Amino acid sequence: MDWSKIPDILAIVSLSCAFSSILRRNRTPAHRLWLLGWTMIGIHFVGLMVMGDTGLLGIMGTIIGLAALVAAGICFMWATVPSENGVSCRRMAIVTFLTTSLYIVLASLPHAPGWAFDISAVLIALGPLTVGIVYRNYAQHALRWLTVALQLALGVELLVLRRQTGGNPELGIDAILFVIYLGCCIYFWYSHRAGTTGSIITIGGFLVWASVFVIAPAMEHYLPGFHVENEVWNLPKYVVAIGMLMLLLEKQIERSQYLALHDDLTALANRRLFQDRLSGALERARRSGSSVALLQIDLDGFKTVNDTYGHHMGDLLLQHVAGILQTRVRRSDTVARTGGDEFCVILEEAGRREAATAVAGTLENILAEPLMLVGKRLRVGASIGVAIFPEDAQDAEALCIEADMRMYAAKLERKEVSGVFQGHLRESQAVVGYGNSPRTEYR
Repeated sequence: MDWSKIPDILAIVSLSCAFSSILRRNRTPAHRLWLLGWTMIGIHFVGLMVMGDTGLLGIMGTIIGLAALVAAGICFMWATVPSENGVSCRRMAIVTFLTTSLYIVLASLPHAPGWAFDISAVLIALGPLTVGIVYRNYAQHALRWLTVALQLALGVELLVLRRQTGGNPELGIDAILFVIYLGCCIYFWYSHRAGTTGSIITIGGFLVWASVFVIAPAMEHYLPGFHVENEVWNLPKYVVAIGMLMLLLEKQIERSQYLALHDDLTALANRRLFQDRLSGALERARRSGSSVALLQIDLDGFKTVNDTYGHHMGDLLLQHVAGILQTRVRRSDTVARTGGDEFCVILEEAGRREAATAVAGTLENILAEPLMLVGKRLRVGASIGVAIFPEDAQDAEALCIEADMRMYAAKLERKEVSGVFQGHLRESQAVVGYGNSPRTEYR
């Protein structure tokens, strides 16, 4: 039993806890694969503890330790693919793991026949290719074909190595691990090319990690008297772990900055970004002598939907309305959610008042139409106030107040019209005998 691996196991457990803590509130399927990968690294070190023992325990430790190292690399590659939940991804990962693990099992046995290694190499080469062909009609990312190419090259290399090195299976294992972690390097470079500190450290760490499986056997062959401690060969693992932690922290900071300026529910600009955009639009309008229109939108039936169907339906309604507003204005305009059921639209270079009023009328008509959400037919409607810079106000605050007042005026007018209509309806019902009024008898 090699007790010197205990510090490595404790370090990996600590890193896994750090990953779990950072991802506690925002854990994606890709991040779960990262955690699974580092769990496999921990199992790898557990296997190394008994790898040097003789007998069945040593064989099992070797198989578990090396297979876990392969599984970790596959998890890291799998996590970088945008469609990591696709059926082809799962099949590709499973086939890659099983075929390479078969070779590891054969290499760990005392006396495995050469033809078994050849069959295993052929399976390594053709297994992922078969999956790619079978699932060719499914959506497959380009990186999946990189896996096919790498495994095909690996299978050919294993066939050549067995004949050129006298059948030394350890070189075959080194080749497998080199290809797996070189794939991790390429995958992370493809998906994290932003050039942040975390991405550079992670990609470089994977490259050094892959190089270990070439440098170590080369030094053993050409410099047999030069001894390198095993801890040195494990350093790339921790470099990658640090890089991944930095990637997670960079993502957290990026998301925090995004949420500081955007509404989390609708992804629209929030009040802070809205005020900044409005100030900028007014400043540009002053310089160019153009106009800016501000549309203040309030949903009339939102409270009824919330009270009747619950907050979940209310959230879906707000997201639906946000999508409608974004598709009905220009990309240069700004749509913001400034309150619970309140939205604002900034129309730059709005032209004459009639143009802005026409946009408001179009939005009002669209929002007045019945909506189908989760099988429910909803009728919401909206009241819209329009204010124009510089005709109605000379600064952002005054423009917002003016648009708000006109929105409330529109809402009040709508209620008065609705009240008159309801009054006429009740009178008509009383005459014909409907409602709660007694039937009027005619003689």
